[in-house]
Amino acid sequence: MPVIGFDNDLYSRIQSEHIMERIAKFGKLYLEFGGKLFDDYHASRVLPGFKPDSKITMLKQLRDQTEIVIAINADDIEKNKVRGDIGITYDMDLLRLVDAFTGNGLYVGSVVLTQFNNQPSAVAYEKKLKALGLRTYRHYPIEGYPSNLPLIVSDEGYGRNEYIETSRPLVVVTAPGPGSGKMATCLSQLYHEQKRGIKAGYAKFETFPIWSLPLNHPVNLAYEAATADLRDVNMIDPWHLEAYGKTAVNYNRDVEVFPVLKAIFERIFGASPYQSPTDMGVNMIGSCITDDEVCRRAALQEIIRRYYDALCERRKGNAGEEPIRKIELLMKKAGISVADRPVVAAANVRASETGGPAAAMQLPDGTVITGKTSPLLGASSAMILNALKYLAGIDDSVKLIAPEVIEPIMELKVRYLGNHNPLLHIDEILIALALAANENESARRAYAMLPELRGLEVHSSVILSQVDVGVFKKLGVHLTCEPIYQSKKLYHT
Repeated sequence: MPVIGFDNDLYSRIQSEHIMERIAKFGKLYLEFGGKLFDDYHASRVLPGFKPDSKITMLKQLRDQTEIVIAINADDIEKNKVRGDIGITYDMDLLRLVDAFTGNGLYVGSVVLTQFNNQPSAVAYEKKLKALGLRTYRHYPIEGYPSNLPLIVSDEGYGRNEYIETSRPLVVVTAPGPGSGKMATCLSQLYHEQKRGIKAGYAKFETFPIWSLPLNHPVNLAYEAATADLRDVNMIDPWHLEAYGKTAVNYNRDVEVFPVLKAIFERIFGASPYQSPTDMGVNMIGSCITDDEVCRRAALQEIIRRYYDALCERRKGNAGEEPIRKIELLMKKAGISVADRPVVAAANVRASETGGPAAAMQLPDGTVITGKTSPLLGASSAMILNALKYLAGIDDSVKLIAPEVIEPIMELKVRYLGNHNPLLHIDEILIALALAANENESARRAYAMLPELRGLEVHSSVILSQVDVGVFKKLGVHLTCEPIYQSKKLYHT
């Protein structure tokens, strides 16, 4: 059984209750949703027990009151900006989000193109959205934003934006990624609602940093590590401390922009409903931690994982030195090193012994299982089969998949499908295992252990293919890789 440090059911209940309280305060609420609404694996890794779809589950409890507005920056459409975690462009991810929301019974009311300046790709995308039956709106750049308050809060500023027609008391404003204009969309709507005599308010839902945890709590440090490329820094909210004499944690961007936000609220409403950026938040996640020590340990591992991610991104040419240096400082602050991740040494030692790629997995009882590259199996595939055998109580000498099954697949990959590497990817070896399970009792027992891999730690001595990385993610395995390619080729898939 995995060790749990977070009460997901409690979170779902009290979070929805808190949002309803905020709606009641204003009558209508524009809720800026930061972070991932779907598949929040970061939160599930640092808060064991948190389910990746928790936020959607919570919103589904409010589905009758909820309307979704998705914001996308027109410049991001023009630049074909890509989401690094799933490898698709923002414009395609928006369509994925619409499908995901509607598939969960949530109403997507409209899409707003922010920073719209007649960019050709944005105009074409707008036509595509309309053809798909989605209502679209345009919000325009405002000169001097966010400091030119007289222009911003005027008919030539927010007033120039198209008013988004909404019909429900909770309007969730989300986006494919950061910089999409969610906050500006909310504030523009408040301006328009006020002119129409409609009472409406704004709140922000950010999972991290957790305002009620100490500044240097590992869970908050893990958030800094996760956003090292964005230069986010956790800090004590000075506005909250001044207003209430209480310490709360926020991050630099919200703290820096709050004076401007407060001034905008005052111009729209006559007075600001909030005295600090922490006031604006509705996140109750800190109240649902049931075992602080479990979450601390999980968060420390996440910091090390983020460190390896940054090393690999530099090796791939996607990032520079700054994220690495920042995470190294966070590791020093937390008093940890890569030596605190046992699978790292195990994989690298195995690779040194065999002279080829190797992988290691730590099982729930602390045992570390390794895998090496062989003529039939890649290191990761071998490691997974070895781990499944161990979990099922099968002797290591037992072959789960006969060579006569693997060899024809290898021949197919090279001779007919044009692959240079005949070794099977993890998904291919698991398909072979599933077929073997029909006739082989040992294979059947091993196959039944696949769910037990969720939450386990793995390290590879080389950078893995995107196919294998994706399979590990689907299995719920926490993977890190050495920033080394198996071959000296310039092109890697």
